[in-house]
Amino acid sequence: MQRDELAGWLRLALTPQLGPVTARRLLAAFGLPDAIFAQGEGALARVAGSATAQSLRAPPEDFEPQLEATLAWLAQDPRHRQVLTLADADYPAALLAIEDPPLILYRMGRIAAAPARALAMVGSRNATPQGLENARRFARAFAEAGVTVVSGLALGIDGAAHEGALEGAAPEAVATIAVVGTGLDRVYPARHRELAHRIAERGMILSEYLLGTPPLAANFPRRNRLIAALGQGTLVVEAALQSGSLITARLAAEHGREVFAIPGSIHSPHARGCHALLRQGAKLVESAQDVLEDLRFVLPAVVAPAAGDGEQAEGEDDAREAAREDPLLAAMGYDPIGLDALIARTGIPAPRLSARLLELELEGEVARLPGGLYQRRASA
Repeated sequence: MQRDELAGWLRLALTPQLGPVTARRLLAAFGLPDAIFAQGEGALARVAGSATAQSLRAPPEDFEPQLEATLAWLAQDPRHRQVLTLADADYPAALLAIEDPPLILYRMGRIAAAPARALAMVGSRNATPQGLENARRFARAFAEAGVTVVSGLALGIDGAAHEGALEGAAPEAVATIAVVGTGLDRVYPARHRELAHRIAERGMILSEYLLGTPPLAANFPRRNRLIAALGQGTLVVEAALQSGSLITARLAAEHGREVFAIPGSIHSPHARGCHALLRQGAKLVESAQDVLEDLRFVLPAVVAPAAGDGEQAEGEDDAREAAREDPLLAAMGYDPIGLDALIARTGIPAPRLSARLLELELEGEVARLPGGLYQRRASA
């Protein structure tokens, strides 16, 4: 994008009192931003109102610094950084179909490749160990099937979904897309800095927010509409009743996308949002294949184990079978349970029971939860 073209779009985006709906009306009436700024105040007022027309007559105070910062950001890595506008041919078609597509879209990473198949995955920031494991395994399976996983880089389910997609994707694929609520010169949360760098290397990071935009609370519910639009469906892994994930699911349904939910324990607050979605018509899923088949995504051919791997795979299957037959795991069920209740169910003395629970925890079969509770981990 040339400097003058970028300058026009940035000035339009920065104009005070100019919302996205009015901006699109101006673009429809006059064409590109340069043509808008060439209009007289009367013509602008007829489309946007007198107050907005006055604001459009002069560049905003922060226009020049933002323009220089954006040009410098692009120049740092022109092959992997891009600013798209509504007028660009590369603007994601899925976003053009929503009511309020961003005027400007920043993206970094594998910007030349547009994934043909994508699935949004969202869920709780304060996820359970089982929820994190489900998100990672499901995302890995989707990536292995050639599906790009779209999420929001948040703590909890989002981060696990990105990680799983990076594990499962082919080297040349767009593994995952992170849609963030800050400028792309920032990483939020900070603990996901290294994850964000890996996503930029093997996927994409998108933002509608100007460089320097901090993680304002209002930005995150708004960016959820982009996550919902970019996926051909949305899978909610875990969610409380009051959750941004339910906003994403509602937006996905409004966009005509399929909504999927993983059920959980009736005693877990992290499952109540998913159960609410299921009551409202979301599709219950127990495996990644349920989603792939429903969206008619072609599954990859089964890869035969390499020579020498048979014994190891057989040993892993035996280990899993043994775990399923463990009487303690059978007594636990899949709901969180305390030590006293387990003693009552099994009759195992407390010292022996604690030792065995520790063994199962180290083997990855049991998760320790807050409040002295334990929970069996299910395979995704």
